[in-house]
Amino acid sequence: MVPTDGTPVERHGVLRVKDGNIVGEHGAPVQLKGMSLFWSQWSNYYNGNVVNSIADNWKATVVRAAMGIENEGGYLEDAGGQKAKAKAVADAAIAKGIYVILDWHDHNANNHLDQARSYFREVAQTYKNVPNVIFEVFNEPLNTHNWQTVKSYAEAVIGEIRGQGANNLVIVGSPNWSQDADIAADNRINDPNVAYTLHFYAATHKNTLREKAQRAMDKGLALFVTEWGTCDASGDGALDLGESGTWLNFLDAHNISWANWSLGDKAEACSALKPRANTMGNWTDNDLTESGKWVKAKIAE
Repeated sequence: MVPTDGTPVERHGVLRVKDGNIVGEHGAPVQLKGMSLFWSQWSNYYNGNVVNSIADNWKATVVRAAMGIENEGGYLEDAGGQKAKAKAVADAAIAKGIYVILDWHDHNANNHLDQARSYFREVAQTYKNVPNVIFEVFNEPLNTHNWQTVKSYAEAVIGEIRGQGANNLVIVGSPNWSQDADIAADNRINDPNVAYTLHFYAATHKNTLREKAQRAMDKGLALFVTEWGTCDASGDGALDLGESGTWLNFLDAHNISWANWSLGDKAEACSALKPRANTMGNWTDNDLTESGKWVKAKIAE
């Protein structure tokens, strides 16, 4: 029996992959729902008050720390600053009893293997077997990457994590901006506790991508949607809440966890917060965008 009281982590404990599902320590499938923060180097929301707000007020059970790697101010330029931001979110999530994804938010992670190995070796030592912590080792490989390249990178990084004695759940992206999980399913990583991410933006990605997701699951892959948007793939444009609802029904039907993009205040359609919303959380509905209000309600369902 899964407990019905306590924090999400008290209820579900350590997450693991079993028979193509992500399950808790009681063996039952677990579906987490929450938010992904915006790129760390461009966000002022990496703090404990924000984590507490989405846990208490939004009923989120997971938060994703999208640690930016490339681009101005990212990990490649400011490793210390970006690591500190991700750590602040992770430690707050642990204290709050929700799950946290430490995301290597990179489109070319295979070109930054040494840095990724160093980072995940460090966080695996820090959060070894802490049940809250999930490692996402490659956010979105580009369409120019093939699965073998991504797989080789992921195997090297996972080797660092497991080498520290950390058995935490690991999530791996796939080529074409993490839409080719069905291709990964034909040549999967040889590790018993790996899930694969699937990213979609509802105004762009529709039934064709759901069919690919279904093929991946039919081949036994465990999926975790670590990033999805109510708008188009640019992060902007018109919302498609009808298609968003169709997607969430699909995820519910398969107990697939999700984190919405993004808990940030950039002036674009997929942001949950309006520009200059309080960086310490506790927002009113007046602080939320149309997307933010809709997603907040879906998290609490």
